[in-house]
Amino acid sequence: MIHPTALVETENIGDSTHVWAYAHVMQGAQIGNQVNIGDHAFIEGGAIIGDRVTLKNRVCVWEGVTIEDDVFVGPCVTFTNDKNPRSPRMEKARARYATREGWLVTTLVRRGCSIGAAATLVPGIELGAFSMIGAGALVTKDVPPYALVCGSPAKRVADVCGCGQKLSGTFDQTTCPHCEETPADRLAVLQHYRRLGD
Repeated sequence: MIHPTALVETENIGDSTHVWAYAHVMQGAQIGNQVNIGDHAFIEGGAIIGDRVTLKNRVCVWEGVTIEDDVFVGPCVTFTNDKNPRSPRMEKARARYATREGWLVTTLVRRGCSIGAAATLVPGIELGAFSMIGAGALVTKDVPPYALVCGSPAKRVADVCGCGQKLSGTFDQTTCPHCEETPADRLAVLQHYRRLGD
């Protein structure tokens, strides 16, 4: 379902995907199956969105960002893709922006990650599987799987379960009291995805 006010320029949209009011998906973006793209979201060409991803209102996803399956991205989250941005039209910057290799820095969001509202992600980082990024965080470095990070700059404050609940200990040593997922369960999930090449 594509809302009549949405601007969708790509043909690479999977089955049962919803694009809501005033969202803009540029030519060259790849969108998976059962994705929900909220109002006023922007997805640039070259961005890759996996299956069953939720992008809430006003999310900006730029070229070079890959979001794997089952990821939640809260409202007003902003990704970036250039560590030293200048206007490409500025004379001193034209040579740098002549090719993507001169400026484009990629970001990878692993499956099951959740990103809280208004978080900002600098380029060149990887958010681990099932990690959780607190609302308003400024993420400047890689986040390990199942880690909960908060603040500016974001720091690891705890670990979370696959169900999203904060754990009293580390993910590889603590059984979740809410869903009873064990450390062995979590390690098996990570090993499974590594075998798949993810």
